[in-house]
Amino acid sequence: MSEHYFTVTWDQLHRDAKALAWRLHALGPWTGIVAITRGGLIPAAIIARELECRLVETVCIVTYDDESRGEPQVTKPPVAAGDGEGWLIIDDLVDTGTTAKVVRKLLPKAHLATVYAKAAGKPVVDTFITEVSQDTWILFPWDTEPQFVAPLARKG
Repeated sequence: MSEHYFTVTWDQLHRDAKALAWRLHALGPWTGIVAITRGGLIPAAIIARELECRLVETVCIVTYDDESRGEPQVTKPPVAAGDGEGWLIIDDLVDTGTTAKVVRKLLPKAHLATVYAKAAGKPVVDTFITEVSQDTWILFPWDTEPQFVAPLARKG
């Protein structure tokens, strides 16, 4: 279990993904976007809209089971992207860089961008928006739902 948790709302994710799009716009034009599933799907959709990019591919890699990390398994390669030249790879987060390294081998000429980055994964990405401490688990809006939480003063 992580020591710290950071909850990202839908609004915050949208703002951060749009900020990433602003940075990426200046580096384009782009042939297409490869979304790393599942976390990269929503940021990739926002970025594709902002960059008016109509060609969106996916790469499916299984790395996590809840908070437990395993060996990455590519369950669907990004065939349409070739070697990645002219393509953007989008993910929600780079943590240790394990998934990013796998995708880099598949698409060595692509530009890899994430919305959030932890220190261990930062060297693997080309562009990111927000740095998060390594000991923080990000709770994305698709993994949570609003509920009552007791005030901090009541938690002893």
